[in-house]
Amino acid sequence: MRFAKVGTFYQLRLERGEDVPTEVVEFVRRNRIGSGSITGLGATDRAVLGHFSLKTRKYRRRTFSGEYEIAGITGNIAWDGKTPVCHMHAVISGPGMQAHAGHLFAARVAATCEIAILPFKRRLGRKPDPATGLKLLNLP
Repeated sequence: MRFAKVGTFYQLRLERGEDVPTEVVEFVRRNRIGSGSITGLGATDRAVLGHFSLKTRKYRRRTFSGEYEIAGITGNIAWDGKTPVCHMHAVISGPGMQAHAGHLFAARVAATCEIAILPFKRRLGRKPDPATGLKLLNLP
């Protein structure tokens, strides 16, 4: 991965073969980004997206292999104790230009992936929510 600080943003360029969520989390950890917003686009040859069921409180995952455009990644940054959590969703489309979207569990970069991170001034955390079983943003 390569990156540059551009004003208030960090601009990342992930290299072929890197995993998007893994690289973003590691970048956040190394740069001690307490919270922020994530956007991105690129290409993947293997992505894992998920859909959360409130009824079962589990994610249904689906793997997409082949050539896919990453039409958009959006997400946020918070912490669960000493662990950064980069909650990201993605929209991908294949040669037929049909879109698939969901929680982003994995995405191996096929050509490039360009991620912009806008850090916030305040560190945010996550806490368990009994109603959903998820760790939600802990906001005042």
